[in-house]
Amino acid sequence: MDKLQITGKAILKGSISASGSKNAALPIMIASLLSENGLYLKNLPALQDILTMKKLLENFGIKIKKINSQTFFDSTNINNSLADYDLVRKMRASILLLGPLIARFKKAKISLPGGCAIGTRPIDIHLNGLEKLGVKFSIENGFVSADVKKNLTGAHIKLSFPSVGATENIMMAASKAKGETIIENAAREPEIEDLAKCLNKMGAKIAGAGTTKIIIEGVKKLSKSEHTIMSDRIVAGTYVIAAVMLNSEFIIKKIKPDLLSTPLEVLQNMGAKLEIGNDSIKVLPSSGIKGIALKTKPYPGFPTDLQAQIMALMSVAKGSSQIKEMIFENRFMHVSELNRLGAHIKTKKDVAYIEGGRSLKGAKVMASDLRASVSLVLAGLYAEGKTTINRLYHLDRGYEKIEETLGKCGPIITRLK
Repeated sequence: MDKLQITGKAILKGSISASGSKNAALPIMIASLLSENGLYLKNLPALQDILTMKKLLENFGIKIKKINSQTFFDSTNINNSLADYDLVRKMRASILLLGPLIARFKKAKISLPGGCAIGTRPIDIHLNGLEKLGVKFSIENGFVSADVKKNLTGAHIKLSFPSVGATENIMMAASKAKGETIIENAAREPEIEDLAKCLNKMGAKIAGAGTTKIIIEGVKKLSKSEHTIMSDRIVAGTYVIAAVMLNSEFIIKKIKPDLLSTPLEVLQNMGAKLEIGNDSIKVLPSSGIKGIALKTKPYPGFPTDLQAQIMALMSVAKGSSQIKEMIFENRFMHVSELNRLGAHIKTKKDVAYIEGGRSLKGAKVMASDLRASVSLVLAGLYAEGKTTINRLYHLDRGYEKIEETLGKCGPIITRLK
């Protein structure tokens, strides 16, 4: 199993470009199931989750070809509506297969999904929304089975929580339902907007994506189109936090700063010096970073996917900080590992209390999930000495060859077999 060895006291130099968004790419790849003759995609990130999703889609009969800078998903001859355990267990996003498979085959059978070990992440919101469209579900022997007797029928759906996945799942299914579907209390994440843009290019009629109310007018068929995946705001945010933590002059390119307005505001309130461009963020050395209190919230609030990274920064900031995790339970598994590096963090239920100003020292640590693993990378870059991160497969799910990406910018990072 691969490990990552990081030499501390690092400085970032030059610039880095944000990769394509994993959280946008996965549902858009799944949306190719809805097209009767395929989908061309650009800017797919080179990540383990993307490779896993390709294998999963090939399992349904989709043929995937690399054509110059595009990847073509040929969905002409899909021949399967069963998503088996061996692939589904590896990623949570596989639950998004439900909506498109039901829309295409009027039935689906999906093994209950896996992915990051972050709380229970219940799928009830997905199932409740799809039931309103006429889907009948049963859960048995670790599988979710679904079928619809006639056609999916538009409905008025109010989500109990603005779930990103449920919004995407319902939106994809409703795009081929009969009549109008309204999703209220919909998630507003930019990745949902990107999915809607792609679906509309395929012939869907979706309005309001990016707001709390999405209106979908169902159509009979979706056709071949092409789409460029948006840049990854979480990856970009991670590198902004890294540059602030390492007190470096550094530029993050190919990112729309307004997608990170709340995290950037938080960093500026902590004392970070940032220059905001049209499609770039420049970090400048600052005289000192101080602690702050924040809550994770659905977009446009502070993203839970940057919680672990900002906690690493808080551990070395002046004074105390506090984070209340409002999205997922049990998302503080990185705390014990940050403490192994010298941080002083205590948790009580969904709140983490961070005493800053700590001198971190390298140690052997273990990643528990994707974002936790990258928080350990940030801490290792800052720490004195060498840090070794085990269970690196978590990191590979969301960051493109991070040892090469960051290694080009100054730090000494080695992947060990």
